[in-house]
Amino acid sequence: MKILSFAASNSKNSINKELVQYASRVLQQELLPNAEIELLDLNDYEMAIYSPDREQATGIPSEAQAFYEKIGAADAVIVSFAEYNGFVTAAWKNIFDWMSRIDMKVWQGKPMVMLAASPGGRAGANVLASQEMLAPFFGADLRGKHGVGSWYDAWDAETKKLKNSEDIAAVNAALEKLID
Repeated sequence: MKILSFAASNSKNSINKELVQYASRVLQQELLPNAEIELLDLNDYEMAIYSPDREQATGIPSEAQAFYEKIGAADAVIVSFAEYNGFVTAAWKNIFDWMSRIDMKVWQGKPMVMLAASPGGRAGANVLASQEMLAPFFGADLRGKHGVGSWYDAWDAETKKLKNSEDIAAVNAALEKLID
């Protein structure tokens, strides 16, 4: 099974990147040893801010096409959303907007798990709720979701593992649904 995994953040020190890497390791080491996991970095897909005028003048950027093709080539997707002011990051929104011009079904019917990590106690509740609501419209087969709040208390930076048994169980349960 080919899994596409990424944090919807362009921060070099993203806690969502830590979470999606953790989930990818759990999937490969504990649940699906033969999984082929590709971890993308949004910084490799920077492009001009979407506008209809820019699209008409220059077409869809190759970076958007490449990201869309990565989703298409995967059997499933794991994404961890950073929450900026209650919504997705500008970096992810821009990539998503460009891909939606290729096809509104950006997720291409792929089974997916949505995660979020937040330094606050709400665990990315707003971003997860908005993305869950939009998922079917954009072609996602959402199998599970989980937000990890109070990140710096929930995460062991040395072992690169979650500490809280409830978070561990919830991430594992979401990943199990992904491979069902």
